[in-house]
Amino acid sequence: MARHRIFAMSFASIYVMYVQKVERKGHTTAELDQVITWLTGYDDAGLRRVLDSEIDMETFFAEAPAMNPNVSLIKGVICGYRVEDIEDPLMQQIRYLDKLVDEVARGKKMTSILRGSETAGI
Repeated sequence: MARHRIFAMSFASIYVMYVQKVERKGHTTAELDQVITWLTGYDDAGLRRVLDSEIDMETFFAEAPAMNPNVSLIKGVICGYRVEDIEDPLMQQIRYLDKLVDEVARGKKMTSILRGSETAGI
C-alpha cells in the first residue's frame, strides 16, 4: 500500500498553513500552539525545535512526547472522514490535529477544544 504524501511533508510547512487558517478567522498562533501542545505533549521549546528542524509529519508524531489521553474524545468529520473511524494510526493523528485546528478557526471555546481541560499538556 502506498504511503500518503502528507506523511513526508514537513511539519513546518503544514504549520504555516494552520497559522494562515486560524489568523484568517481572527484567532492567534498562541491558540494554535496551545492545541498542538495539548494533543502531542510538546512544550513551547519542543515545538519551536520541531519547526526549526523541518522534520516530517511522521517524525513529528513519532517523536511526540505523549499523545493526550483524551484524544479519543475528538470526534467528527474532517476531510470527509470521521476521525474516530480512520484506521491508519498516523493518518488519524494528523486528522485529529486538523480537527482541533478547524475548531480553533471556527471560534469554539478552548475548554471545549481541549475536551474539558483548561491548559495544554496532559
